[in-house]
Amino acid sequence: MATVDITECRAALALIRGTIEENCPPGVLPSEEMVNGLYGPELIHEAEALATAIVATVDKLTLRCPTAPPG
Repeated sequence: MATVDITECRAALALIRGTIEENCPPGVLPSEEMVNGLYGPELIHEAEALATAIVATVDKLTLRCPTAPPG
């Protein structure tokens, strides 16, 4: 089994966070400090917050763009 470099994981999560902050609706992603308080300080907790923000964004976009009736 390959080992995972924590520095690379942190960098990947930082890139994902930056993308979410730039492109998703405001308020879907708490600050890093808030993530530590709400979820915890581990990398998995940051990943959980990012995943939650992505799901919240999809939910908001889905509500804005209802599917057209068949026809």
